[in-house]
Amino acid sequence: MACSSDCGLRGNIRVRWNAALRRASPMDPVRRLQERVFGCRWAPSTSSSIHSIWLLGVYYPLSNAEEHAEIYKQFEADFHSCIWISYRKGFQAITGTKLTTDAGWGCMIRSGQMLLAQALICHYLGRSWQRSDSTLRVYLEILQCFGDIPSCPYSIHNIVRNGGPYGLVAGSWLGPYAMCRSLEALVGLAGKYSLVRSNDKTTSPMAIHVVSGNVEGERGGAPCICIDVVSEICSGWGGVAGEACALLLLIPLVLGLNKVNPRYFPLLSETFTFPQSLGILGGKPGASTYLVGVQGDQVIYLDPHQVQQVCLVSPDNPKADRSTYHCRNVKRMPLGALDPSLALGFYCRNQEDFRDLCERALELERKGDGAPMFTISQSNKEDVYTILLL
Repeated sequence: MACSSDCGLRGNIRVRWNAALRRASPMDPVRRLQERVFGCRWAPSTSSSIHSIWLLGVYYPLSNAEEHAEIYKQFEADFHSCIWISYRKGFQAITGTKLTTDAGWGCMIRSGQMLLAQALICHYLGRSWQRSDSTLRVYLEILQCFGDIPSCPYSIHNIVRNGGPYGLVAGSWLGPYAMCRSLEALVGLAGKYSLVRSNDKTTSPMAIHVVSGNVEGERGGAPCICIDVVSEICSGWGGVAGEACALLLLIPLVLGLNKVNPRYFPLLSETFTFPQSLGILGGKPGASTYLVGVQGDQVIYLDPHQVQQVCLVSPDNPKADRSTYHCRNVKRMPLGALDPSLALGFYCRNQEDFRDLCERALELERKGDGAPMFTISQSNKEDVYTILLL
């Protein structure tokens, strides 16, 4: 009896000790804080999740277990086709510095390049495009635009050079608003470079418009998309053979103080369902990523924080290694982990596409219940910042 009682006592002690260890786990306080703040546990999504996926406006339903594996493969093929641009090393020193790598400071620039690359993919190849030999030359021309040498129009060298007025300094981190303005300034000078030419003249079929709450940038009310302003911008520019001007719309946002206000989680998630979605420039505080999709309470993203050797591609060298421009690893993070400073991106091919975006945005505004992420109006007295993109 004494032995049995002793064994039982040791067993109880062991159970209590294991429970104490679990309570002392480093992750436990984080989970408890998340439950208190958000009212639920954040569970990492996997391919076996019952939650369906939205990836840049394309829906992948995963609720049917029988079709789950095949649909997830389709999602992976789509994700792997997204252009991934990460830290690089070994490039020519940025003017005025000795920097030959952007490791540790260039993640927002790389995120902005990825969003811009997606806009070019949508414009020249269509949202449904996936890597194939039949579109190889145009695809390589797009990649070439982002090469890490000054002669490439959207290189890190040119972004740094043109982003100076917005606080962009080589070696220092910058926020989404400054990144949007830097892209705006950059593409004006890059307009002379185009993938499409007509009668040996460079064409510029896309305009870029940065929307903000006030002219000072990240301070002020909710950004307002002015329909009249956008219509005027796009009607003033024609593409090839009279094609209507396309639009790249960037909307910098600040959705909280130290973290995103949870009331915006469903609104952010819904933007990925828009067929015009180019994703979001955002990420964790001080660590920018390119958010491309949502699955349940998780955002799916491309991470620029992997350092790779410089790799220059061109249409004249189709055998160049392009694997470093595509990511095989699908990463996710909780919506609650996002930094409140971010920027939405949308691509509208024509006026009809823009009208559809406005209708969706108006519905999203109504769902904001008095605190929308951004608004829509017919006219606007704010200053307009526009410039040609390609």
